[in-house]
Parts: sequence; structure tokens; C-alpha cells
Amino acid sequence: MASDHGDVAHLLPQNYKRSVSAWLEEDCPSYDYGGFVVGEAQAEARLLGKSPGVVAGVPFFDEVFKQLDCTVEWHVKEGQSITPITHCATVRGPVRKVLLGERVALNTLARCSGIALKSARLISLVRKAGYSNILAGTRKTTPGFRVVEKYGMLVAGCDPHRIDLSAMTMLKDNHVKAAGSINRAVKAAQAAGGFAVKVEVECQSEEEADEAIDAGADVVMLDNFSGEGVKTAARSLKERWKGKREFVIEVSGGLTETNVTEFVCNDVDVISTSSIHQGVPHVDFSLKIVG
Repeated sequence: MASDHGDVAHLLPQNYKRSVSAWLEEDCPSYDYGGFVVGEAQAEARLLGKSPGVVAGVPFFDEVFKQLDCTVEWHVKEGQSITPITHCATVRGPVRKVLLGERVALNTLARCSGIALKSARLISLVRKAGYSNILAGTRKTTPGFRVVEKYGMLVAGCDPHRIDLSAMTMLKDNHVKAAGSINRAVKAAQAAGGFAVKVEVECQSEEEADEAIDAGADVVMLDNFSGEGVKTAARSLKERWKGKREFVIEVSGGLTETNVTEFVCNDVDVISTSSIHQGVPHVDFSLKIVG
């Protein structure tokens, strides 16, 4: 996983800082009445983890308070599991600015940590079932919040999948229908993206996967197969195309904690699921002024 090779925070694009500025402006677009009440006295606040979780989202939390002239001292490491109640960090600065950043920082940290917790649980589940390949998220993320959600997956050790439409060409059923065939769609995608952009094709059957591989797809997604169907198709495709084509097999469609082990098969290179980031409960954090 990425964290084995460095600090995943170093992957973040610089525009995340602009996002933080926009979040702060959204939360206080005009007068800060509550801030007026408390004033500029120096304050110290404790970040408390109040439910089980995996801490993720530290760069966003830090940037919120950096933009407000506050400092953050962390007492846990990003990616660390916590139990209630854990004193995770201490924030220091003018009291009105601590409170001005409170909700933006907590919301971001809670969401990112919830995704990291769910991702960590699912990756642990498939590893225990004997799966040694990639567990990935999907592109079903919240508009404007994708970088945070993908970051939570990375912290937990999951693959974030493609970041956006420019990261890889994924040809779904609508693309194929509009193009007229899988072969036509793949050839057009290869011509547009060139050698540097991979092409993936969503396949509803083993026959469609064969057509995609024959056309030169880099990745074939077996979509909405049954567990046994995945195992049979993946084994068959690998055996049939051995020595003829290099390709990756991805499995997706309705995979959750309750059924993912049914799809575990090391002929499958990637298991992808939106369940690690869609509808995920937040980790409960609070920020409490000391004294």
C-alpha cells in the first residue's frame, strides 16, 4: 500500500488548500457573531475521539487551523486506530479562531476517518479470507469532496481507484451502446488516450470480457456477477488468454462486508466497492476548550 513507501499526505494536490478556504468561507460568509462574543484571548482545545475509528484527514484538519493562525499538536498518528475517549490532538490559538474552524475541521476529519475505518475493516476481511490482491474504492464520491474521500481510502491501505475521468478510460454499457460495439469503443479510446491512458471495459458476461481483451483492453471489469460466476469466469479468462494478452481482471457490483468473501479469488486482480465510502458512518470527534 502507498503508506509503506512514504507519507500519503505528499500525494495531495495543492488545490486542497483552496478547498479548505472555500469551506471556511461557506461556513462564515458574513459576520461571525459567536466569534465576537468570545474575543481574541489565547485558548487551548482538545480534540477528543469519542467513537472507535481510524484517524484520517490530518492534512485537512491542520490546514483549517493554519489558515486561521492556530497551531495543531497531534498525539496520535494518522492511520492509528482509536477507542473512546482518546485525546488525539491539541489546538492552540485565538479563541474565536479556534471556534471558527471547529466545525469545518471536525466534519472533514469525521468523514475521512469514517471512510478509513470502513476501508480498514473490509481489507482485513478479505485478507483473512485469503485474498492477496487489490481492494479498491470507486468513483462514486461526493462532488467537491472527492480528494478527502479518496485520501481516507489511501490511509487505510486501499486503492483509491481512478481519481477522475482523465485518470483512465472506463467504458461502461452506455459507452459501448453509443459506440456500437466493445471493439469500436476500445479502439476509439486507445486512439484518444494514446499509450499513457489505460482502457477498462465493464463486462456483463464472459463473452463480453473476451471481446474486450481481444480488442486490447487493459482492464476488464466483471460487473454484477455472482461469487461462483466470478471465480469461474476469472479462471477461464486467465487460462484462455495466457501468453496471448496481458490484462487485469476487476470485480465490482454490490460488494459489501456481508458478501465480499464470496468473491475472493486470486485470479481476480482488483475487488472494487463503493461500500467503503458511500453511506459510511462518521467517526465521532469533538473539540473542547480547556479551562
